[in-house]
Amino acid sequence: MITFEQLRADVESGAIDTVVVAFTDMQGRLMGKRLHGEFFVDEMDAGHGVEGCNYLLALEMEMDPVPGYAIASWEQGYGDFDVRPDMATLRRIPWLEATALVLGDVHWHDGSPVGPSPRQVLKAQMERAAALGLTPMMGSELEFYLLRETYEQAHAQGYAGLTPSVPYILDYHILATTYDEAFLRQIRNGMHGAGIKVETSKGEAWPGQQEINFRFADALTMADNHVVYKNGAKEIAFLNGCSITFMAKPFEDWIGNSCHIHSSLWRDGEPCFRDDETLFSRWLAGQIACFKELAVFLAPTINSYKRFAAGSWAPTTLAWGNDNRTCGFRVVGHGAARRAETRIPGGDANPYLAFAAVIAAGLYGIENELELPPGLEGNAYESDADRFPSTMREAIAALEAGTMARGAFGDQVVDHYLNYARTEQGLYDRFVTDWERRRYYERG
Repeated sequence: MITFEQLRADVESGAIDTVVVAFTDMQGRLMGKRLHGEFFVDEMDAGHGVEGCNYLLALEMEMDPVPGYAIASWEQGYGDFDVRPDMATLRRIPWLEATALVLGDVHWHDGSPVGPSPRQVLKAQMERAAALGLTPMMGSELEFYLLRETYEQAHAQGYAGLTPSVPYILDYHILATTYDEAFLRQIRNGMHGAGIKVETSKGEAWPGQQEINFRFADALTMADNHVVYKNGAKEIAFLNGCSITFMAKPFEDWIGNSCHIHSSLWRDGEPCFRDDETLFSRWLAGQIACFKELAVFLAPTINSYKRFAAGSWAPTTLAWGNDNRTCGFRVVGHGAARRAETRIPGGDANPYLAFAAVIAAGLYGIENELELPPGLEGNAYESDADRFPSTMREAIAALEAGTMARGAFGDQVVDHYLNYARTEQGLYDRFVTDWERRRYYERG
């Protein structure tokens, strides 16, 4: 990480000539502009933000404007909002020449925050926790597939016939990951140079699947690191003539990409779960009680729900267990490291929204003094434990019927993401898939 004064010096010396100013859209993608370094410094000295069209928080993934959003529409003219750089996120981007990046918060011209902006949704939940003297700490484990084809080649092939970097399951294999070490090392060292504390990388549970893990941090810092890493890893893949995907379920016969989220609470710089069993139990009980209603924030795409399959390492239930990978919630660590891992989100999760859902649910459990049900022993896939939604349609219905999310996030945020989810479902419902053609073209 660098300070604004360090950036100023680097711009004056020519070491940095480009500053990327970005925020995340609903899908978790970085959106923004590249500014010449000198212009960026001058604009910050003048107290200016960076303008962007407000339709960026009212789009579906293909960048088509969508009706039904209160914050932006054709009727309102699709005006601008301000992206205000958060200098605590300022960093050099080693894999791009002479480039720095800073993440920002989205505000209206009157200075008020754009409430449904994902970073604002998370910040609001962190403020709720802070009012109780608590700091949510998070760690996200993000899996991806490394493919031999470039993004251009994958697109030209219709994303069919793609070649995993290693043709066999490489979970924990040192030899197999050595084959891709030149690429993985670039990511590890690049992220370290971008101010993200790298811990480990390892092969995962399917051919070509990899995972790189980073040091936990407060929820906002971790979400910021998550989106910088996800975008940067794709850029590094492009620069190496290959591609990676964080898609939750790339193919029906592949293991899905997960985004396991580890969460704990700290107070006055010390971990609470080391000594406070009641707080831990209520925090976890809240997540178990609320995740069905919050599914849209945890599993944001149609494809998200195709990852949830028995025996796939992706959970299907809302059960919890001690170090039990078949459960939706796995309790791990001891003493100061004790924490809850939710295994429900996939690689397509928007970390700001997923972390906000974890915090909102946990606080609900604390505030309502929920009791933790008994832990599950054995195979959760074969248990009678309550199920997480298996389709986007179920997730929409749960959010529509519930009251907890509106109490935590407010009507504006819930209505915004309900519109997002309904749009995603509606677009999918109108699409004819290859599966349908293979099944019905001749025999239907």
